[in-house]
Amino acid sequence: MKLSKKSLLIIAIGIFIIALVGLWMVQSQQVNELNQLKEKLNTAELKLNGLQPGKLSQRQEELERQLSQTMSQSETARTSLSQPIESIAINDLLYDIAEAHNVEVTEISSSGIASEELAGITCSVLPLTAKVEGEVTDIARFITKLNEELATGVVKSVEIRIPETTDEGEETSADIQVVIYTYRGASNG
Repeated sequence: MKLSKKSLLIIAIGIFIIALVGLWMVQSQQVNELNQLKEKLNTAELKLNGLQPGKLSQRQEELERQLSQTMSQSETARTSLSQPIESIAINDLLYDIAEAHNVEVTEISSSGIASEELAGITCSVLPLTAKVEGEVTDIARFITKLNEELATGVVKSVEIRIPETTDEGEETSADIQVVIYTYRGASNG
């Protein structure tokens, strides 16, 4: 099939018009992008002109001072809050083991966290004294299980009191001294 000169001319003009429309669309898109970039540049220049270096350094110093205060307060709070959390976790463990072995914990006390050297390593130490009541065999099983469950602690001493008579009001009781060790790293001394 052979095309006439007129047909070829119409096809050429059509391709030329399509090419012109495509180029016009690309140029229009680029002009829009250029205008948007100019607006952003103008906005950034206005903001930059509004900033004063002296105020920025004063603001930076103020923020650094606030950060230092906040860090200090955070460390103080962390130190004061870490002690009760450790004690509460140990208390929960004591009560859970006691319940599992038919023993009643009647009293728990602690002198608070202290530092102690263990095998040449300085550790935080949480000494606890617990008073429990129950049958002798239950108390013995309780103490054994407690010693097993304390991964970083040890039962230091146990004093069991067995009543001479089996009065209803008096049960076998034990005073148990437990020490929990926690490594605190080089910052602890």
